[in-house]
Amino acid sequence: MSLYQDLKYAISDGVCYAAQGMTPEGFAAYCPRYIDGFLVTLELLLLSSALGLSIGTLVAVARVSRQRALRTAAWAWSYVFRGTPLLVQLWIVYYGLGSLGPEKLGILWPFFKSGWAVGLAVLTINTSAYIAEILRGGIGTLPPGQLEAALSCGMSRGMAMRRILLPQAFRVAWPAYGNELILLMKGSALVSTITVMDLMGQTRSVFARGYSLETYMYSAVLYALLALLLTAGLRAVEKRLRVA
Repeated sequence: MSLYQDLKYAISDGVCYAAQGMTPEGFAAYCPRYIDGFLVTLELLLLSSALGLSIGTLVAVARVSRQRALRTAAWAWSYVFRGTPLLVQLWIVYYGLGSLGPEKLGILWPFFKSGWAVGLAVLTINTSAYIAEILRGGIGTLPPGQLEAALSCGMSRGMAMRRILLPQAFRVAWPAYGNELILLMKGSALVSTITVMDLMGQTRSVFARGYSLETYMYSAVLYALLALLLTAGLRAVEKRLRVA
């Protein structure tokens, strides 16, 4: 058994043991499923946010590029993935492209048949489009003289962007990026519609056993807890950025 599995089961057992004496019996009975779903949601959130930030940074740089082809491609990326609902994107990839089957998809079939992989990819692409626009706005607030000064000192445009403009743009855009991260967390619940047993997927499964609305209340509490943890972490980073 992998270290990740050991850690996941340890967290699940610990949280459920703590929940035995302070929650209704219904939650205690299905606690392992809630915690397992919570960890899947957390895993998707951390991976998609990290990958989305990397891709979004590249798209943001392309959005302010002097090359028209790059600017157009980056604009199209942002427009398409910000202009269409996340649910539609998930269904197009999983149920649409996935319906082509292994004969037509070939080596790509293992990806398209995995709801988790599709969910991660779509969440990453979707958030990267929003992050790109957030960073582009941050870059746009900086005085143009900074780039001119860096170029006059012998820096290339890429080096100036990496060492001078992007660090400042991240500081300016961090609060907006924090909001996007919270929205990504809430939007991740949609991956349950493509067979991913995240927190919402596990909640729907538990609800189907007894049709008790309390099951969704417990899920809401866990989502709120995750949002609280994210907010605390984002504020801590924001304070460090202000000091730096």
